[in-house]
Amino acid sequence: MREYINEILKRKDLLIYLVKSGLKAEHRNSYLGYFWWLLDPLLNVAVYYFLVGIILGRGGENFAVFLVIGLIGWRWMNTTVNTSARAIVKHSSIINQVYLPKSIFPLAASSTQVVNFVFGLVVIAIFLIIFGVMPGWQVVYLPLIILVQLVFLLAISLFVAYICVFVRDIDNILSHVLRVFFYASPIIWEGGRLPAEYSWLVAINPVAIILDSYRAVLMYQTNPQFGGLLVIALSSAVVIAILLYFYSRNEHKIIKAL
Repeated sequence: MREYINEILKRKDLLIYLVKSGLKAEHRNSYLGYFWWLLDPLLNVAVYYFLVGIILGRGGENFAVFLVIGLIGWRWMNTTVNTSARAIVKHSSIINQVYLPKSIFPLAASSTQVVNFVFGLVVIAIFLIIFGVMPGWQVVYLPLIILVQLVFLLAISLFVAYICVFVRDIDNILSHVLRVFFYASPIIWEGGRLPAEYSWLVAINPVAIILDSYRAVLMYQTNPQFGGLLVIALSSAVVIAILLYFYSRNEHKIIKAL
């Protein structure tokens, strides 16, 4: 296990290269290029604000800010899971030619999406200024929430990347699973859309805990859900350790499957 982690650290230059190439490839053939990192979340907010806030009349006070925080936080999760699912399979030609720790590919996919999220934070800041929502001193907890979400997504990335090598259909199923989480979480409306008797599912939903924590420190001047964030961080760290050990023991199976 220690040797495997050292091997990953030795390949940090490759990890940086994969992150840079992933960023360049996202909008390589588009006219607006990197401007899409700002425009894409703005368009998402505009669409859902029109549907939920205007047509359905479900928006409350500062609904636009509520919406942008939820959608940008969710966008980080959604894109990370989708890109990580194909991370190893996508680089099968490289893997079959030279030995590389296979876990480096989902780690690179996750790291690439962190940059996208940073641009999303710029959009959130713009909305906070426009609507006059001033975060309190609790905003100092924002890096902590981001770190917890990153660790959570790293755990998911390592898991789905490995599974998709052997069960390619999982890649297609993931889109439906993510859609369930989208509508069951407080992303575009408060509390999700689950019936009252299933509200406890929202309370233990890690996506809901993370998004509510963002809104707590950015909108409501309250503390985040420290208990829930701690559970998510510790559970994710344990899963990452287990998966890295599993990768180190089963790298040869990945090569055969590819």
